[in-house]
Amino acid sequence: METQELETAKEQLDSHIDDTLKDELSSVDLAEHLKTIKKHDETQFAKYLKELDPESLANAALEMPDHMLEDVIEIVPKDKITQGISELESDDQAELLDNISDIDENKAKEFFEELDEKDRADILKIAKYDEDEAGAYMQTEIFSAKGSETLKSAIDRLKILKEKEEIENVFQLFIVDEKNHLKSAIALSDLIIYDFSLTLNEIIEKSNYDYKPHVAIDTENVNDVIQDFDEFDLNVMPVIDANGVLLGRITSDDIHDLIEDRATEQLYNLAGVNDEAEEEETVVKSGKARAAWLFVNLCTAIISSIIIGFFDKTIESVVALAILMPIVASMGGNTGTQALTVTVRRLALGEIEFKDKKRVLFREVAIALVNGMIFATLMGIVAYFWFHIPLLGFVIAASMIINLTLAGFFGTVIPLTLKKLGIDPAVGSSVVLTTFTDIIGFFSFLGLATWILL
Repeated sequence: METQELETAKEQLDSHIDDTLKDELSSVDLAEHLKTIKKHDETQFAKYLKELDPESLANAALEMPDHMLEDVIEIVPKDKITQGISELESDDQAELLDNISDIDENKAKEFFEELDEKDRADILKIAKYDEDEAGAYMQTEIFSAKGSETLKSAIDRLKILKEKEEIENVFQLFIVDEKNHLKSAIALSDLIIYDFSLTLNEIIEKSNYDYKPHVAIDTENVNDVIQDFDEFDLNVMPVIDANGVLLGRITSDDIHDLIEDRATEQLYNLAGVNDEAEEEETVVKSGKARAAWLFVNLCTAIISSIIIGFFDKTIESVVALAILMPIVASMGGNTGTQALTVTVRRLALGEIEFKDKKRVLFREVAIALVNGMIFATLMGIVAYFWFHIPLLGFVIAASMIINLTLAGFFGTVIPLTLKKLGIDPAVGSSVVLTTFTDIIGFFSFLGLATWILL
C-alpha cells in the first residue's frame, strides 16, 4: 500500500514537472505528494524540490508544515525561492515570508531584500496589520479605473494585466476618483452589456443598478468580514482605509482558507491536540504534543476518583450506585460538551461576545435544565424498576437535574471566561469541563444517595 502511494506521488510530480498532466496539480496536492515522498525517501524529496518550477514550489510551500518548509529553505537555492515568492500574489507573499520568519528570521529577511521594490512595498503594507484585522488578508493586486476612463480603455488594460499574469481571479472593476477613493464596483459580467465607448461615470449614471460595494475597513475585525461574505454571498470585497482610499481586496478563496484553518484549529484545541504538532512527520513528536493534555486529564480523573473514594461506604451498601454512576457522568459530560461546542463556535464567528454572557448563559442553562428534567424523569423510572430500591429513582433524577444544569452553565462560562482573558476559548476547555461535570455528577449523586438512602 505504501509503495503504491509513493509511486503515485512520483508519477504525479513527474507529470507536473514535464507538463504532461491533463489537469494541473493544486498547491495542496503538490504539498501532499511531497510529504509522501519525504516520508519514504529523503533523497528523492530533495530532488523534487529542486526540479519543481519556482511558482509551483512557492505555492506548495504555503501548504507545508514547518518541518517541510524548513527543508525547503535548506535544500533549495536562495534565488529560486526568491523567484517563487515574487510570482505569488501579495497576500501569499506576506504569508509565506511570515511562515519562513517563524523558522528562520534571518532567511526571511534575505528573501525579502531580494524582491523588487513593488513586492517589498506590498508585503510591508500587508504585514503591518494584526492577524485579526482585515488588512492582513487582503491582496494589493486589483482591477481599478478612474470614473472618467472609458470602458474600452479599462478592458484593454485588464487584458494586458492578464497576459502578464499580474492579476488573477478578477470579479469586479473598482471605480475610484482622482484621489483613489472607492466610489463603485461593477461585476465583470455586467460590463459586457454596456457600450464600450462610454465612460464608467456615464455607465453608472445611466444604470438602474446600485453599484455601491460592500467594503471592509482595513482595521476591521476579520470575523465581521467573514460574516459579510456569508450573509451577502460575496466573491470579493474591496478593502479601504478610514478615508475611503482603495487599498486592496479580499477574495472568497482567502475567506474559505481562513475559515478552514480556524475550524481545524478549533477542533484540535477542543480535543487538546496541537494542530502544528499533528503535521510533524514522526509519531514521537505528535505523541509528545498530545501527552501534555492527556497528563492534565489524568490529574483531573484522579480528582474524580478521590471524590468517589469519599463515598466508598455508600457504594458498598448500595452496589446499584456503582452501576448508575457512569450514566450520571456521561449525561453531564455530553450536555456540557454541547454547550461548550456551541459557545466556542459562536465566539469564533463573532456572533457573541463577553458582554452577551447573561443572554447566552440563560439560553444554554435553560436548554440543559429542560433536558435534565426530561431525562431525569426517564432515568428515575428506569432505576426504580431496575433495582426496586425505594427513592433510588429520585436520587438519580435529582442528581441528573443538578449535573446537567451545571454542565450547561460551565460549558458556557468556561469559553466565555477564557475569551475575556485573551485565551483561545477552545484550548483546554473540554478537559476543564470534564473535571467540573465529573466532580459535580459524582458528588451530587453519591452525596444525595448517602443522605437519602442510608
